[in-house]
Amino acid sequence: MKHRLPFFKSEDEKVDINMTPMLDVVFIMLIFFIVTTSFIRESSVSIDRPKASTSIVLPQQAIIIEITDKNQIWIDHDRLIRDQYAVMLKGYYLKHQIVW
Repeated sequence: MKHRLPFFKSEDEKVDINMTPMLDVVFIMLIFFIVTTSFIRESSVSIDRPKASTSIVLPQQAIIIEITDKNQIWIDHDRLIRDQYAVMLKGYYLKHQIVW
């Protein structure tokens, strides 16, 4: 004969811990610390950098390269012919004075 009090659970029942309230508290604390944190900018020393006296300002050039669905290659609205790629590209570089 078993003597059990009614408030004890049987051994077959699983006991689960509900984590939802704990997660709620953690998220609220996280939001609180993010909002109340003050981001301090560190003071820095300004430096006067020297200007280069021998520099040359190069103009910026945009090159448009197009490849069509028929495998045609166009550079700045000039079509490249397959057998003359090297010659045409060299001429293009010389014409536009492109510096590498």
